[in-house]
Amino acid sequence: MTIQETPIEKAAGRVLVVEDDPHIRELVLLHLGLEGLATAAAGDGTDGLQKARTESFDLIVLDVMLPGLDGVTVCRAIRRDSENPDVPVLMLTARREESDKVVGLESGADDYLTKPFGVRELVARARALLRRPRQTTATAVADDSAEPPVFIHGIEIDSARRRVRVDGREVELTDQEFRLLHLLATHAGIVFSREALLSKIWRGDTFVTVRSVDTLVKRLRRRIEPDPASPRFLLTVWGVGYKFADV
Repeated sequence: MTIQETPIEKAAGRVLVVEDDPHIRELVLLHLGLEGLATAAAGDGTDGLQKARTESFDLIVLDVMLPGLDGVTVCRAIRRDSENPDVPVLMLTARREESDKVVGLESGADDYLTKPFGVRELVARARALLRRPRQTTATAVADDSAEPPVFIHGIEIDSARRRVRVDGREVELTDQEFRLLHLLATHAGIVFSREALLSKIWRGDTFVTVRSVDTLVKRLRRRIEPDPASPRFLLTVWGVGYKFADV
């Protein structure tokens, strides 16, 4: 039996590893398999996206620099159109610049790890992401069907269709961006601390900090604000956190 054929029946979760370097790929597959996780592998972005679109996974480990489709493109496509729209994504990058990490997170990744990395840290981050609660499709449908669309300041937030429109223009958001917008907009005028937003939006023990909240707010402002530098909707409450403009 090869590493890629880790049994699924008794596994604690199923992980897709998309990495073009065969040595790194085999190393990651080996240690995730030793943790009792079922694994599948892809050596390029096109193959990885195809697997993500047709099979179900509990975690995707995704390299940024891939032949064919790069990791950022693959991550965005997974969030937009796949069997795993809310699957946690751990992005691997050989670059250390903060801008590269921000681009990865903006594409919808939940966490990132810079190469070269230690195997123990990789496994710890994978375990943390796997512990995050995920809504089942049935639960999401039931919850969304009972919740009417939200209309506020020219913004329409439709949970059932996972759709956001700003002044009639449809805006594409990642899962985290959508949940942040929905939370703040349905509690307009209420101030949330960064710590509170961390616990509500990330929903689990992940390797994130309050700075992750600031990054997410900046991303969302770029999507919905006419002038992100002078926000009208997502307001900063200095020394406390953030709130949505009151009605």
